[in-house]
Amino acid sequence: MVTKEFPLRDWSLDKAIASKHGRTIALCIPCRDEAITVGTIVARAKHALCGEYGLVDELIVLDDRSTDGSADVARATGATVIPISQIHEKHGDGRGKGNALWATLVASSADIVVWCDADVTSFEPDWVTRLVAPLLLDDDIAIVKAHYYRPTEAGGGGRTTELVARPLLSLYYPEIADLHQPLAGEYAVRRSAIADIPFVQGWGVEIAMLIDVTEKYGAKAITQVDLGVRHHRNQPLQSLGVQAAEVLATVLDRAGAGSTFAESILTLHRPNGVNQPLNLKERPPISSLT
Repeated sequence: MVTKEFPLRDWSLDKAIASKHGRTIALCIPCRDEAITVGTIVARAKHALCGEYGLVDELIVLDDRSTDGSADVARATGATVIPISQIHEKHGDGRGKGNALWATLVASSADIVVWCDADVTSFEPDWVTRLVAPLLLDDDIAIVKAHYYRPTEAGGGGRTTELVARPLLSLYYPEIADLHQPLAGEYAVRRSAIADIPFVQGWGVEIAMLIDVTEKYGAKAITQVDLGVRHHRNQPLQSLGVQAAEVLATVLDRAGAGSTFAESILTLHRPNGVNQPLNLKERPPISSLT
């Protein structure tokens, strides 16, 4: 089974910096229309983590076609802003969260990449310090997932995890089913470990990454750390339908149970007659790019 919790005793920012040993770290924030929150995340990370002798070497906001000024806010607060069109011009168009995460790998060059969702309102710089710890201390770790408490009075969260992802992992991939939050948007990866795996472009990206890393390196390559409390913008239940369907279809495809999927029926059918296409397309491994 996957490590339930990576032990972090007396871990600090100074110890994290001292443990880099020449390795570089990028904090990458995929962003689409999050002008209200992205600036605070960038400003706090820039102040606490960046600088000549800081922990973070690259602070990147990947702007995924925002129309609310998110890019300007992120740039003004200290991030390097990469428009996704810049990646698309060289590598072709794509869409979805996974496409944006893949684009941050293309845009960055760091040995360790930390991802953080742009809609988080409780971001703490210590999140980055804790997420990179296992990767700095154990060369066999490939992915570090966050877990946290999401207050129910603030909307809670984890509905897709509990109703779709966890049951599917329990059935098909029990060795990683004890991850608290497999779909968490805050996690860190070792570039060399994920360079050879494809990226699902849509909402299935996180669960596909866990499955692919497990099959390539074993469940021991995945661990998790506690980040405390997380607040973020919650979506209405109905808006989670496409996300849930894409996670479901991704796991079934990885498990070999999706061979009967036809491109023409990869659609979420709503009772009101509105049908929404599912995005199961993939980006190639970054190691294959020229």
